[in-house]
Formats: sequence, C-alpha cells, structure tokens
Amino acid sequence: MNALSSVLAVVAAYLIGSISFAVVVSRAMGLADPRSYGSKNPGATNVLRTGNKTAAALTLVGDALKGLVAVLLAKALAARFGFGDGTIALVALAAFVGHLFPVFHRFQGGKGVATAAGVLLALHPLLGLGTLATWLLIAFFFRYSSLAALVAAVFAPLWYLFLFQPDPIAAAVAVMSVLLIWRHGANIQNLLAGKESRIGQKKR
Repeated sequence: MNALSSVLAVVAAYLIGSISFAVVVSRAMGLADPRSYGSKNPGATNVLRTGNKTAAALTLVGDALKGLVAVLLAKALAARFGFGDGTIALVALAAFVGHLFPVFHRFQGGKGVATAAGVLLALHPLLGLGTLATWLLIAFFFRYSSLAALVAAVFAPLWYLFLFQPDPIAAAVAVMSVLLIWRHGANIQNLLAGKESRIGQKKR
C-alpha cells in the first residue's frame, strides 16, 4: 500500500507541475501564446516581454505555488501513508519535471525557475529563502533573469548541504539544478555572446 501511495503521489505531483500558468494566464487574458515570441519559453520572464506585468506576476505566483502545493501536500500526508524522504524527494522532482515537460501542453514547458523556488520553499523555508536571496542578488546587480537562475541553481544544492545532511532530498535538489542549467543552454550561449535579454525587455 505504501508503494502504491508513493507512486500515486509522484504521478499527482507531475500532473500538478504540468499546469503551465504562462499558457493558462495568457489565454485567459487574451495574450499571445508565450511559446510563440521572445525566448519562446512559457515562463514569467517571457510573459513580461508583452509589457503585461499582471500576467507576468500571475504566471510567477502560479508556477511557484504548484511546486509549493505539490510538496506540502506530500509532506502533510507523509505520516498517514508512510512517505519517507525518498518519496518526498521524488514528489519534489516530479512537480519540477512536470513544469519542464507538461503533459497538458504537448510537453512544451518552461525552464522551471519559479516552480523550483516553490519546491525548495516547501522542502524547507530556509532552503527556499537562501536560494531566492541568491537569485534576487544576481538579478538586481546584473538584470539577467537567466544568469540569476543559473547562479541560484548552482547554490541550491550547496545551501541544502550546508543546512542538512546528504539524503535523497539533497539528490533531488541536485538533479533539479542540473536540469535547470540544461534548460538554460541557449541562455548561456546568449550570455557569452552578449545577446541575452535583460529583465523587463519587451519582445522585438
């Protein structure tokens, strides 16, 4: 029963993560599909290129909340269904992967920054806040969302190991970081070439 419950929890987390708020919010507000302009990434930063700050904010909050909710639900049900750290780690990873490859949107997902933030906050507030502070610091000084995400991704596993002992959740955080960096491959090339768009820059 515990194994089945764990599998169902992981599947549910993936489905929650598969809700792309960039696409949902854009459709609801009559905006263009975020996969059709700018970086073609269905995320808050790309939605912001439309100039619609409300849509971008709703996308950011929605994508963060789905990661937060998925992990908090699993933690709340842990005692009842016998979820250990391994299950919580898989749930966290599943919610993140759902955002990257959403079954509801032809597996065309975002890069996972906001969802990762929600997941990390749910795993432990200090972990989430430390990683968020890293993102904000880099974003404030350099004005590149992608660079801030890359630096935060590198620091997230380090923050976890600084706060806690190595465990399955630490491994999940590390895998999330690797996937997030991989999804930013094009951004890394643009940063090196000096072609990366800054935060708030509208689409051309």
